[in-house]
Amino acid sequence: MSAGKVIALSGGVGGAKLVLGLSYVLPPEQLMVVTNTGDDFDHFGLRICPDTDTVLYTLANLADKSKGWGRVDETWTFMEVMKSLGGEDWFNLGDGDLALHILRTQGLAQGKTLTEVTAQVSKAWGVHVEVIPMCDQSVATIVETENGPLAFQHYFVRDRCEPVAKGFTFNGIEDAVANPIAVDAITHSAEAIIITPSNPFVSVDPILKVPGMRSALQASKAPVIAVSPIVGGVAIKGPAAKMMAELGIPTSALEVARHYQGLIDAMVIDEVDEHLVPEIQDLGVKVCVTQTVMNDLHDRIKLAKDVLALSEFMQNGGRQ
Repeated sequence: MSAGKVIALSGGVGGAKLVLGLSYVLPPEQLMVVTNTGDDFDHFGLRICPDTDTVLYTLANLADKSKGWGRVDETWTFMEVMKSLGGEDWFNLGDGDLALHILRTQGLAQGKTLTEVTAQVSKAWGVHVEVIPMCDQSVATIVETENGPLAFQHYFVRDRCEPVAKGFTFNGIEDAVANPIAVDAITHSAEAIIITPSNPFVSVDPILKVPGMRSALQASKAPVIAVSPIVGGVAIKGPAAKMMAELGIPTSALEVARHYQGLIDAMVIDEVDEHLVPEIQDLGVKVCVTQTVMNDLHDRIKLAKDVLALSEFMQNGGRQ
């Protein structure tokens, strides 16, 4: 790899796993992570950024690997007292997690941008990889359901993804601006752009739909590579497969490729989906077949190396 930036577009847990693998392969100054902020919301008067925090916790080695969310060795005194008082308890905030949200909310109230607050937290935790929110303006993912519109965290956490999804809207996105730091890197210094195995509809689409982001990606000379979050017809993590079925979209890596068609140059799919290679290639998308299920750190690093090898192949003429 050259000294250009590798830019990863990431949602929550699945994206953070690949980002961690990349952080073991690349020098920290070469990796930039652009995080989805459509999941962000206010709760108890605090600004909470689930996808950004998942990436930060993962890179700082603070993530709770057993739960798959939140901080390791967390305590829950705040939530226990809140519940005893009859307060809302559907969204768990650990005591350490709470400190992060208070710090962020105070910083935003003082006039700092979300980018500045995120950089402050990264520095405090020794995260040298640049973690950049997709924009500094507020964007809210709304799941259109059979029961009416639901804010994403109400759909995802409170209602456990049970309502039937009919579509998605992103409130405020028309007034948002793609993070200029990310746009500058994509435009001038990117050597690879990786769409991590995050939910295409609610984790990646908000990033792509921020005004200025898609045009920057399309204009970039760097190859854009997507890693499918669908393996063997199921989602490894989260409700992507359920959403696809409810939207009338076949749950396959092929449909993920169709979703990104016109933006991506190549796609990484799992070995169990090798039979889909000809159809994906018919879309004008190069395909790499490898193990994409990341059960441990070794898997994360191996997938990161495979994605970077594909990027190098694409840069050396493989796009033709």
